[in-house]
Amino acid sequence: MKPEQVNKAAIATFVVFGINGLAFASWAARIPAVTRVLGLNPGEMGAVLLTGAAGSVLALPLAGTIVGRIGTASTSRLGGSLAAIGALVISMALLITSVPITVLGLFLFGVGIGLWDVSQNIEGAKVERHLGRTIMPRFHAGFSGGAFVGALLGAGMSSLNISLSLHLSVIAVFVMVVLLLATRNYLPEKRQAELVPAANTGVPGGEPAPVCDGANSGGSKETITKRSSSAWREPRTVMIGLVVLGAALTEGAANDWIAKASVDGLHTSESAGAVMFAVFVASMTIFRFVGGRYIDRFGRVPVLYASLGASLVGLVIFVFGPNIWVAGVGAVLWGTGAAMGFPMGMSAAADDPTRAAARVSVVSTIGYVAFLAGPPLLGFLGDHLSIRVALLAIGVAIVASILTAPAARPLPVAERWASGRSASGGS
Repeated sequence: MKPEQVNKAAIATFVVFGINGLAFASWAARIPAVTRVLGLNPGEMGAVLLTGAAGSVLALPLAGTIVGRIGTASTSRLGGSLAAIGALVISMALLITSVPITVLGLFLFGVGIGLWDVSQNIEGAKVERHLGRTIMPRFHAGFSGGAFVGALLGAGMSSLNISLSLHLSVIAVFVMVVLLLATRNYLPEKRQAELVPAANTGVPGGEPAPVCDGANSGGSKETITKRSSSAWREPRTVMIGLVVLGAALTEGAANDWIAKASVDGLHTSESAGAVMFAVFVASMTIFRFVGGRYIDRFGRVPVLYASLGASLVGLVIFVFGPNIWVAGVGAVLWGTGAAMGFPMGMSAAADDPTRAAARVSVVSTIGYVAFLAGPPLLGFLGDHLSIRVALLAIGVAIVASILTAPAARPLPVAERWASGRSASGGS
């Protein structure tokens, strides 16, 4: 593979992550406005959000198989199209103040985001292997950066009293156009597994590593399906999923509730709540840009311990901070700590390229159950406590992730080869 081709794919993948974040944050930053327009309490809004989670949870287990059959680029386009359609349906629903139509749109949005997310992570793992260095956190920084822009847009639109319907409609069209253009530069889908020199894969010892990228698994549809299902029975893969679960819940809860918690708990305006969300996202984005060098230097597990610990401390400070400034310090630590868990989990799941699609799908499913389903459940808890206090429940998941962090340790070369030979039927 030519270096310039890999570099173009890296840029394209970064852009795709970025517009994914932009689309998601354009919705998340204005959840307080949606709650107000529809006249819902936190528990009812939590139920509405749960429909989006349900859409993603249904799509995620299928995403690895879909990628294996049509490739990462086509799956990204399919997911992006469904998400854009969902956003347009939500826009229409808000104009007529219809909760059922909002639920339908959010379900479509969730399905699209689920397919899109798994495919972009598999593409990111492919690019990372070809580059031979840790770059997955930077792709996730693209997501965070897009979310930061989306949060600022949300704050600006809110302060200018621009309708959320118009906001979401423009974002949906923009995202779809950029996605269609960017995915043209994804790495090519091939039907035969190709060997990449060790210098390009980061595998020590001068041995080539087998690379099998989604649709280029070379297997039949039946084989692809078996690989996807068998990944659920692998202890290491499931443990990596549990590591990602805590990190994903931490990030997802902030995406959905940090703005609302700031408005209700700190008695700020909706625009100030959106700014607090932007502060969280900005700190997460910055650390994702620089975090790869720390992973290469200290290893995944030590960085995971540090990240998850910082996230736990930041969460506590945000919840108990007496004013918006102290809570803002907590949001910075919370965002910094939430930065690395998800991308490191994706890299760990893709250590063996012959099984990357199936394992990334499994880990994404576990993580996104927390990312998408956890925050709505916090909304129900917020009906009995304040939503700000309800966020403390995230600490339990963070502790669980800390305990399972060693599962993310990179596979030895021998294990990668053995797993690859077994999965491909080699002797």
